[in-house]
Amino acid sequence: MNLNMLHPADQLVMFMERIYGYGMTTTSGGNLSILDDNGDIWITPGSIDKGSLTRKDMVCIKPDGTIEGIHKPSSEYPFHQHIYKARPDLKAVLHAHPPALVAFSIVRKLPNTSMIPNVKFSCGEIGLAKYGLPGSDDLGAKISEEFEKGFNTVLLENHGVVIGAESMFDAFKSFETLDFSARIEIDAHNIGTPTSLTDEQIEWYKSRQHVVMDEFVANNISSEEKALRSEMTKFIRRAYNQELFTSTQGTFSQRLSDGSFIITPALKDRKYLEAEDLVKISGNLKEMGKMPSRSAKLHSEIYRLHPHINSIIIAHPPCMMAFAVTDAPLDSKTIPESYILMRNIPKLEFGANYLKPEKTAQVFVEHTPIALIKNDCAIITGSSLLNAFDRLEVAEYSARAIIATRDLGDVVAINKEEIDDIEVAFHLAK
Repeated sequence: MNLNMLHPADQLVMFMERIYGYGMTTTSGGNLSILDDNGDIWITPGSIDKGSLTRKDMVCIKPDGTIEGIHKPSSEYPFHQHIYKARPDLKAVLHAHPPALVAFSIVRKLPNTSMIPNVKFSCGEIGLAKYGLPGSDDLGAKISEEFEKGFNTVLLENHGVVIGAESMFDAFKSFETLDFSARIEIDAHNIGTPTSLTDEQIEWYKSRQHVVMDEFVANNISSEEKALRSEMTKFIRRAYNQELFTSTQGTFSQRLSDGSFIITPALKDRKYLEAEDLVKISGNLKEMGKMPSRSAKLHSEIYRLHPHINSIIIAHPPCMMAFAVTDAPLDSKTIPESYILMRNIPKLEFGANYLKPEKTAQVFVEHTPIALIKNDCAIITGSSLLNAFDRLEVAEYSARAIIATRDLGDVVAINKEEIDDIEVAFHLAK
């Protein structure tokens, strides 16, 4: 989807639907704006249900201050104007109150943007604006002061977060990424002490964003491949809607009967992926004109070594990632379903999936379908798309349950004799 072809009013509706739908703001909270090329500011209305906005509800503020629309603009529009004046390079502003970021705002602490690498280069350094009365010029001045310092992401004391970017999608990506990271950090503190990456590690990770491969021309697409592409897009959107993926983070792949495989593309919005956006990998070649996920080499190695694996997911679900950024183990011996689907869950060193894909691929024997990469991701394998997705869901729900026990008491794991019974009853590989 080319968002640049959408009218600013349509973009505001689209992204407010996403923000409200994922519980990142309330019926009356949050506001978005876009600075059009002619100087108009398009902004969400004030005191209108954020869960039912339409294009006609959007408000346009002309450069001379004239307001066009059937509603009043958001009461926060003064700080949007302040930001655009202070930073002419910014064309979109997003403000919302997701619970995790509000938690940081009311303790007046900045979230850690160095736990997982994509946060730092998506959000940059974060500013902290002093408290101001909502809708006041005073608050606008305090926020724009932080933007003038070069921050694109600013936490507001006792309020929420404001993000500015060159487009509304870029603002949303930063917002969503920061919210995920904040949730991970909060959960991580409940089970241990979060660890941070160095600036050098983050820069190294950033250099791994693109895959260099020779290309082939896909002249014919089999019925098998067409069906698989359709099925994959449904699961990708499902993973996104269940907050197991972010808009640009998360990878699915599926092996075809001829040994090639289909994989998600790099940097495209997971919510709106279409079948034609997916990338076919055949041997050491990629489908012409497309950029596969940067983890394509690892997927290739896993498929080469393990005939029992036909699908792979790489994801960053918040609860699982809390275990990836701490020393706390993610134990599958909590309920039978968790052990049956998760089995052993090793933690591999940061960068292992890129520096040593061949060695990392060796981990995924039948009794080890899942691994965590420290400060990076979870890798889930399965015999099919459904099997891999089921494992991802169960692993995230299990991680969430373990985190919740911290307020209840000590985990009582299933004992060895009970595990032996499960392995025999469900024919699990040793």
